[in-house]
Amino acid sequence: RYIAYEMVKARKWVLVKHFVGSPKEDDCRIEEEELPPLKDGEFLAEAVYLSVDPYMRPYSRTLSPGDTMMGEQVAKIIESKNPNYSVGEYITGIFGWRSHTIHNGEFALVIGGTKTLRKIDPTLSQPKSTAIGVLGMPGATAYFGCLRILSPKEGETLVVSGAAGAVGSIVGQIGKIKGCRVVGFAGS
Repeated sequence: RYIAYEMVKARKWVLVKHFVGSPKEDDCRIEEEELPPLKDGEFLAEAVYLSVDPYMRPYSRTLSPGDTMMGEQVAKIIESKNPNYSVGEYITGIFGWRSHTIHNGEFALVIGGTKTLRKIDPTLSQPKSTAIGVLGMPGATAYFGCLRILSPKEGETLVVSGAAGAVGSIVGQIGKIKGCRVVGFAGS
């Protein structure tokens, strides 16, 4: 039986030049690329949420002009030839700022023991965006950094710099739960 392949065009944010001061519109541009048909063992994921995190500014220095901006995303699998990934499943992956990604399902990178490609548990009631927020890297950083390294005690004062950020805002909440007096600094 013949199945017609519908060409998928991915949109991606490409670095034009490294940021100087505040990011400007002409630091990146959006490009389109036609994706090839899937091979056996691959799946096609469509971005639902992209991460925009402070770490990206210094890490973007490792990119060359023309590279796709780095970042994690929540994506929905829309086509699959990989038995481990089904159409309709949601995943997180470090695919960069792009609308569609073809991937083979292998864990390309492990950071601190965490796989950079994860399925999102479909039984969770939280919004899927939390997988790259409070239930993702920022939440893990706050949880382990605060509870395992700082080990705050009830009645102590916990000072949080960057309290308005993804990690700092969670650290502040953990501190309050632990009975600390929390002082947060935020601003530009």
